[in-house]
Amino acid sequence: MSSAPPPGWYRDPSYPLSERWWDGTAWTDHRRTPEPGPGSLPGPGPGPGPVAASSAVFVPVVPERPGSGRGRVLALVAAGVVLLACLGTGIAVLGREGGDDGGEGGRAGAGPSAPASGSSAAAGKSAGPKAPQPSAAADPSVVVDDLNGLTFPVLEGWERPEHVAEDDVVLTTPGTYTCPGDSVGVCRHGRVLSRTAPAGPSPEELAKDDVQDAAEAEYGRDGAGDRPYGGVTSHRLVKQGQVAVAGRAGYFVRWRVTTAEGPGGYVESLAFPSSVGSQSPVLVRFAFDAGADGPPVADMDRITEGIRPVGDAAGDGGVGSSIGPGR
Repeated sequence: MSSAPPPGWYRDPSYPLSERWWDGTAWTDHRRTPEPGPGSLPGPGPGPGPVAASSAVFVPVVPERPGSGRGRVLALVAAGVVLLACLGTGIAVLGREGGDDGGEGGRAGAGPSAPASGSSAAAGKSAGPKAPQPSAAADPSVVVDDLNGLTFPVLEGWERPEHVAEDDVVLTTPGTYTCPGDSVGVCRHGRVLSRTAPAGPSPEELAKDDVQDAAEAEYGRDGAGDRPYGGVTSHRLVKQGQVAVAGRAGYFVRWRVTTAEGPGGYVESLAFPSSVGSQSPVLVRFAFDAGADGPPVADMDRITEGIRPVGDAAGDGGVGSSIGPGR
């Protein structure tokens, strides 16, 4: 019979993915996670009994008694334990990057140390993913029009669109009210819409051709065929002219619309070339209720001045920035 192995850390025969302290005569209740050193995987020890965890993966083997088949059974069990231990150790080594600088217990080649009460292996820390860079979409002071590569300022008294059926609405005033006309729906005191226009016409032609459609769509007959304001009875030109928008020279036309029901409102069509991609024309529509409940008409100018290309929120208007609106 061979002599008992010296005290040290060895593979736990009941759970080979961990190490257990052998006090020279029997197993103790102290366990730890194996910490293989850098380089190749440790090989088996030279003799029977437990082998130090820093250099082997074998577990204690009970000597076979003469005339008993128990030794062969234990040998098979030990072989299975070794295979599992090798797999677990290989996974642990592959999961490390350049080794672990911290943790208790000896490295490969270091002698075993007795466990301290309540001690545990120190866990290594790895750098986490970089924090996402701030984007215009996360900025509550702007609304992003991804299709046209623009941001719109959210002024006081305005908000991002919520519970709006159209997908081209970029700004609305808070809340709704019962439409004064024959519609069963609700109306808003202010809306701003942004869409891509057909290529070809100049910004001036686009704005002048669109303003009547904008007046009819916002204050005449809606998409359901109803007349939320009883229909448009008349209109008058408030002003029109060139204006700088997002670093491009654009054109706008603004009307004052009178309706059969309610106070009427103001509509504006603003056209300018996009500053991204193929520079397709962009058409922005404003619809503001007139009267005390409507937003200030000057907000049309403030929103226009605050339109920027995505990623250029601090821009100064660029090309055409000195162009003033005509009357």
